[in-house]
Amino acid sequence: MGFFAAAYQIGSMSTVSEEEAKAFMVEFEDLVLDIDAFGIFTHNLTIALPMFIPGFGVGWGLFSAWSTGFAFASIALTTPQVAEIPPLSILFLTPFGLMELVAYSFGISRSFILIRAVIKKIDLVSFIKPTLIEIGIVVGLLLSGGYLEFYMIELAQQQGLIDVPGF
Repeated sequence: MGFFAAAYQIGSMSTVSEEEAKAFMVEFEDLVLDIDAFGIFTHNLTIALPMFIPGFGVGWGLFSAWSTGFAFASIALTTPQVAEIPPLSILFLTPFGLMELVAYSFGISRSFILIRAVIKKIDLVSFIKPTLIEIGIVVGLLLSGGYLEFYMIELAQQQGLIDVPGF
């Protein structure tokens, strides 16, 4: 959890040019155009499942954290209200942020456990059941988190607190 949060914070502190930020925002708006709660879930799940791959998942998870932080930096550059929000508060102070953080931490830690077992030449059969249980927990967390995130975004929009393109 700490490594993910640190990589996210580093990404959010990245220097983003206006050109990069505008290019990112165009891609972001295309991504979230007409997205719903299930769309948020599937997007987050496609990020989370590769984190279970032995070895690769650790690097993928840290890259995903950094790139999410970089996305935050891009959004903050183009949206002054977002720039006032401490980046880590989205992870630690929102229910969906915590759910995603826990889900991604499951994947990254399982990736580490599995690659360690491969290196030590431990039979992987004993890891199948706990890995499948963890994947089930991740699916549940991300499904709940996707619906909660969508609900909170809609509620904030109805109250005029935010204006998110595509929502």
